[in-house]
Amino acid sequence: MNFKIEFEQETDGRWIAEIPEIPGVIVYGATPSQAGAKAKALALRVLADRMEN
Repeated sequence: MNFKIEFEQETDGRWIAEIPEIPGVIVYGATPSQAGAKAKALALRVLADRMEN
């Protein structure tokens, strides 16, 4: 599976990373790289939880 990560910068400088195909996967980070890594980690947790239930 490949999911697209969308990035947006807030006015305060924080970065938002979101994976639109997986509801609830939206995170903040200090840099795009950090936000992207957090989004990937959250996506894995969400998908694993869905498989368990």
